[in-house]
Amino acid sequence: MRKRQTTGWWGAVLDTPDPRALARFYADLLGWRIVKDEPDWATIHPGAGTSYIGFHVNESYVPPVWPPVEGSQQMMAHLDVEVDDLPAAVADAIAVGARLADHQPQDDVRVMLDPVGHPFCLYLGRGD
Repeated sequence: MRKRQTTGWWGAVLDTPDPRALARFYADLLGWRIVKDEPDWATIHPGAGTSYIGFHVNESYVPPVWPPVEGSQQMMAHLDVEVDDLPAAVADAIAVGARLADHQPQDDVRVMLDPVGHPFCLYLGRGD
């Protein structure tokens, strides 16, 4: 098998009506920095490593429904963030603009919704 020519960088990209605003939210939430800030695209990076989160403008963006409802916009992916203090992490997320989802399926995970409705999970670290 032929080796792929990649740089090693990888990331997740979220659609949003306002890339700059959502990038600011996740930068504040994660303690990352905004490294690209344009009207149609923004990127955040932790400062080390090869991962990033990008934010792409989509003026037709429809927030997913959590939990899933037949016939409604489905969640296609979500971000997981490991934390060591779940109540404090939830409070911090709410302070920067997240909201707690109504449906919480697990005791050691909190499903949160970002300012435009993307679900993300805060979960207790398991030490692995």
